[in-house]
Amino acid sequence: MSRQLFGTDGIRGVAGEPPIDPRTAHALGFALGTWARRTPDKVTDGLHQVLIGMDTRESGRWLAEQVAGGVVEAGLQPRFAGVITTPGVAYLTRTGPFVAGVMISASHNPYQDNGLKVISHSGYKLADSVELELEASIEQWLARGEEAVAHDLAVDPSLDHLYTKYLAGTVLGTFPMRLAIDCANGSATEVAPHLFPQLGATVDWIAVSPDGRNINLDCGSLHLEKLQQRVLETGADLGIAFDGDADRALFVSPSGKLVNGDVVLFLTGTALKSAGHLPGNVVVATVMSNLGLEKALESHGVTMLRTPVGDKYVLEEMLKQGAALGGEQSGHVIFSEYATTGDGILTALRVLEILRDSGRSLDDVIDQVRTYPQKLVNIRVQHKRPLAELKAVQEEIAAAEHEFAGTGRVLVRFSGTEALARVMIEANSSEQVDKWTGRIADAIRAELGTVTH
Repeated sequence: MSRQLFGTDGIRGVAGEPPIDPRTAHALGFALGTWARRTPDKVTDGLHQVLIGMDTRESGRWLAEQVAGGVVEAGLQPRFAGVITTPGVAYLTRTGPFVAGVMISASHNPYQDNGLKVISHSGYKLADSVELELEASIEQWLARGEEAVAHDLAVDPSLDHLYTKYLAGTVLGTFPMRLAIDCANGSATEVAPHLFPQLGATVDWIAVSPDGRNINLDCGSLHLEKLQQRVLETGADLGIAFDGDADRALFVSPSGKLVNGDVVLFLTGTALKSAGHLPGNVVVATVMSNLGLEKALESHGVTMLRTPVGDKYVLEEMLKQGAALGGEQSGHVIFSEYATTGDGILTALRVLEILRDSGRSLDDVIDQVRTYPQKLVNIRVQHKRPLAELKAVQEEIAAAEHEFAGTGRVLVRFSGTEALARVMIEANSSEQVDKWTGRIADAIRAELGTVTH
């Protein structure tokens, strides 16, 4: 049985419309509370509270009060952190008297969207089996046709303070640097302005005035142009950009260059290895990380393991391998010593610490990671068939890999939600990339047919 409501990152949708509507939010709170009460060891261990946090979207408050209404109906106690980051909810849920946490956010999406992300007391996302159980309970509550009664919430400011204090405690010394920081008018606005000046940084702030509708609007990790300009104008040591719920961070070097998650994984991975804190000398990344990262890590004696796209899969492989570090090009980076999820602010602290102690700049690091030319082509097909059955496609893939001889990479896969085939090629030259994306795409069209509209 597959999940209908929960995706890889909780329940998502347009705020006010199912499944991000008052009744479903209330039903989720009730289902979560009911599940907790059916798990006696959790409640008897004193875990009788459910933590609720949100980003800055205008729909966050009413969704929080509906989730809280369901929690109360189930006989447990909600506690409200107000605006906080997703990793902040994960940290507090793991370290406090909480059977679970609910983060209300749609991450990097526009303000019209929102989401309900559930985190267990372990600090990790719920197991698929538990999400299926919650879905069944949600459907049962919705089928009753009862009114969804909201529960008034007051923000407990001590919760944000606990999380900020924890982050500060992971740092040795201070950062006497000039920074430009873009908080995306989102969750980071409640944490970063308290934290970075406390650590000795001089900061030029961008997008720290949320109004409920400007989260991620021409700012944050998807829109780095303003941050690049500010870094150059102010002569900052580096720029930092968070997304709406601050579980990812991207950077800008002193010369204005963009620094993605691949470069961060190289910088932090090699530093952890030098310090003897990289178990197995392994870093976990996804299939989308550039071949240049793999080669750069390899030259420092670090093995890179690849997973499917998604921080969920990165985390699973990290737990399996006992790895200390993993992440994605998008800026989700997980440091297992400190956190159970990607944390943009924590990532920024680790980057600042390494640069301060090494005397390097991000421009120096960028030069150590060659970015191989990469191209992604989407082919809309009439139908999907297992790739192994597509003889002509397999022949073209084999020919490309033979020509690359370890200096290139071929990735062909189908979209999980659409009739799309995706072809990604990395190689030494743009000419090779164009040649092989074209040949493999043509073979797919010939075998599966195409849709032109």
